[in-house]
Amino acid sequence: MARPSDQAKRRELTDRVRAYLVRNGLAGLSLRPLARALGTSDRMLLYYFGTKEGMVAEALALDERRPLLRARETLAAEESPGDPAGLRRFMEEIWRRFDAPDLRPALPLYIEIMAASLIDPDRYGPVLRDVLTEWTELLTSVFQSLGMSRVRAGTEATLLVDATFGLVVAAQAEDGREPADAAFRALLDRLEPGWHVS
Repeated sequence: MARPSDQAKRRELTDRVRAYLVRNGLAGLSLRPLARALGTSDRMLLYYFGTKEGMVAEALALDERRPLLRARETLAAEESPGDPAGLRRFMEEIWRRFDAPDLRPALPLYIEIMAASLIDPDRYGPVLRDVLTEWTELLTSVFQSLGMSRVRAGTEATLLVDATFGLVVAAQAEDGREPADAAFRALLDRLEPGWHVS
């Protein structure tokens, strides 16, 4: 009978795996060099995580810095934004979160994982689709709280999520974040008037 895994050790390894991925990226990831860098063995990594892909997924899923997790926590701690101006402030805070010093180094890895999920869905699953779906469902509920129908709320949420994620990616490719910041403000300027329910 296999002994139960040490959860504290597993969590420590998960955090160290995530730090390694942030430094080195996903391309060419191999268990043996990773295990050497972490001072363990590839067999021990497989013991704790099952597969390389499972290890990567767990390392990202347990990242407390994730903006989606912070957004959910914000909405759980406070009432949902009660008007378009409140929703704008909420989205501005989310946008700032994407540039937080503790998250910024990990963004290229998240983008790499999402791209890998499109290129090799059998290995990394539909990560991009799942991330977009989670954000869209979260914001759909916020738009519904403003009085929109489910269909209209879903459309507004899809537009806001897809445009925001496009700007997050663009901000990584540009020399400096200022153009993406200006574009995000312009996006909210154009969308906010449409969030009023007559």
